Amino acid sequence: MKKFEKAKSLVKLKAILDRHEIEMLSPLATRNAQGIRRVPDERHDSSYRQAFSVDVDRILHSLAYARYIDKTQVFYLVKNDHITHRVLHVQLVSKIARTIGRFLGLNEDLIEGIALGHDIGHAPFGHDGERFLCAICRNNDIGPFHHNLQSVQFLEKVERKGIGWNLCLQTIDGILCHDGENHSERLRPETGRTFVEFDRQIAAKRIDPPTALLPMTLEGCLVRVADTVSYVGRDIEDAIRLGLILRSDLPRPAVGILGDTNGTIIYNLVTDIILNSYQKPYIAFSPEVSDALLELKAFNLEYIYLNPKIKQHTFRIKALFELLFEKYLADIQNQRKSSVIFRQFLKDMTQDYTQQHQPAEIVRDFISGMTDQYFLDQCPENLRPRIEAV
Repeated sequence: MKKFEKAKSLVKLKAILDRHEIEMLSPLATRNAQGIRRVPDERHDSSYRQAFSVDVDRILHSLAYARYIDKTQVFYLVKNDHITHRVLHVQLVSKIARTIGRFLGLNEDLIEGIALGHDIGHAPFGHDGERFLCAICRNNDIGPFHHNLQSVQFLEKVERKGIGWNLCLQTIDGILCHDGENHSERLRPETGRTFVEFDRQIAAKRIDPPTALLPMTLEGCLVRVADTVSYVGRDIEDAIRLGLILRSDLPRPAVGILGDTNGTIIYNLVTDIILNSYQKPYIAFSPEVSDALLELKAFNLEYIYLNPKIKQHTFRIKALFELLFEKYLADIQNQRKSSVIFRQFLKDMTQDYTQQHQPAEIVRDFISGMTDQYFLDQCPENLRPRIEAV
């Protein structure tokens, strides 16, 4: 009886928290009570806790989140402890987005869940790895690889040995639609989405990767914008630290508006977003700040992301992706149970997962989930590129 009374008390506390949200959050915010899952959730962690807070913890405890620690953000095969890795990037996105969200009266739990989960589908070696894996997937007739789609794939189909985490639609939608590389002066959510429409969007994105997707919540729009805010200045600092550019190389017009250090860039962007989004049904930059940010992103693309100095091992990494993909695909087709893909990835997987995925899709999931170092460890030692200290 005492246990029953305690449970009732906790449910009452949850109701108080829900009422507090109604009073404190903006009318434009997404309430925890609005969170919907594919299937009713009877797990103990959701009995009295709010929906999006539960999602945050599920993402944090996922195996894919743990692997962020050795996933490339921009610079790979560089031994320097001060260079940004994926795990720091998602934490910065979360902090920046929650800071803005607090001023706008948005749901910080939902913001955090989307931010921490948005890059879980990234392949090893960053966007280069994504490009290599995309070409291989196309050649194997399973459609293109896109890290947004793969993030959803991990969280819904791969994690927990194929059971998935049963996250709320609003969380998984923000993860799918983050597209931080795309530039928008203003983002307005497409509200009222259902899981049926969400699945339709995934199918459309698989067929045509350039398909534009908009989040269904203001929180999702905010994380998408914060993604850019978090990396544009940070990548500049990393590039300066590695000797790729000088601070004086930065475009003067953009610097005049945003500043020339990561701290000032973030401060000016965050301030501008708050001022232009407060009590608005969208997330927006002012036109002048938007133009300055676009100029800075163009600079980063030309002088950092496409810099030949960081592309020295591109062809070797590409060849290793092809080698591993072919090896694991042959292992599955020939049922080589001693292969690491059986011993570590497919072991104890649900029948739903193994029956609903082609061998090439299973290999895609295995390789895309690897950390950089684990990927290299699977390759013949004589073919591995050397990690350089900088």
